[in-house]
Amino acid sequence: MRLADLLDRYEQAFEDKHGHRLLPEQRRAMESIRQCRTASCGETMMLCTKCDSVHWHEHSCGHRSCPQCQNHTTTEWLYKQQAKLLPVRYYLITFTIPCQLRKAAYRNQKKVYNAIFAAGVETIREVAGNPRHLGAEPGLTGVLHTHSRRKDFHPHVHFIMPGGGIDRKSRVWKQKSRKYMFPADVLKILFREKFLACLRELEIPYARSLHRIDWAVNIKPAGQGASAMKYLSRYLYRGVIQERNILSDDNGIVTFEYLDAKTKTRKTRSLPAVDFLFLILQHVLPKRFRRVRDYGFHHGNARKTLLQIRLLLNHEPPPLKIPKRPMPKCQSCGGVLIVAPVRARHRVPELHRNRGSPA
Repeated sequence: MRLADLLDRYEQAFEDKHGHRLLPEQRRAMESIRQCRTASCGETMMLCTKCDSVHWHEHSCGHRSCPQCQNHTTTEWLYKQQAKLLPVRYYLITFTIPCQLRKAAYRNQKKVYNAIFAAGVETIREVAGNPRHLGAEPGLTGVLHTHSRRKDFHPHVHFIMPGGGIDRKSRVWKQKSRKYMFPADVLKILFREKFLACLRELEIPYARSLHRIDWAVNIKPAGQGASAMKYLSRYLYRGVIQERNILSDDNGIVTFEYLDAKTKTRKTRSLPAVDFLFLILQHVLPKRFRRVRDYGFHHGNARKTLLQIRLLLNHEPPPLKIPKRPMPKCQSCGGVLIVAPVRARHRVPELHRNRGSPA
């Protein structure tokens, strides 16, 4: 079941019900998904190396919310992030804004998403810098997710960090000896006040009762970090749902499958097709918004610091070997397709062809 087919099938009904709620970037995503892998995005003549047959290979749209694109980009990001991992215990810290702020977050997406990143990083750095908890500078990788398992609008940021940090003054690696990283109650209070302070600076109104409720901040061990990185890479590109999880379209009712967080079992959810399309498109991010952000010695400009930490830990990382992009295969014989050599149709004018090289 392709998402593009559903957009074509229910285009008018979708516009009538949800057209007034769509943002410009969501409309651009709709057009890109519908044109992906079609002649509208361009095509290349390919030649089979085995049977010499000619094929026309349609280009992808390249939109990060398209479920048919960016597969190799996700693989590249995952291999590069796993190359930064250290031989220590990792933790996954999740900051979630309460449901009372979701409408304001949808209306001011770029501002609120940036505020979640800023408040979360400042919270972790302040707690990690306290000698009672760690007394060192951490390295962080943050990834924004705007959806729940049921694909509802649920903005939150995951931060993966090693169970230690580097002391800039003494140049010493400090590591937690206990099983837990930071007290969750301290993170909740700090994140709540810092995030609400960001909203006041942005002049986004909110209810004063949010200062008194308990916010959701979760911290849990993530092993050596590889499995957590793999989980975070699933929704960086290709949208929030894979097309193989869209099970059926029965008389305008779309059924899709998801993994329940509590029971760890596969469940299904059915919605009218127009509501399902809006459920997916509401997670399209604003233009040029960075979903993934690195901080501390995880940042790209801190390679010397990361090298220093590896020397302190006596750890030599494995060589980075990113798999090559797979080549398209011939549908007839299964051979590899290559770009067919094409000669120019028009001759170059004599004046330009015989022009001499510059002195």
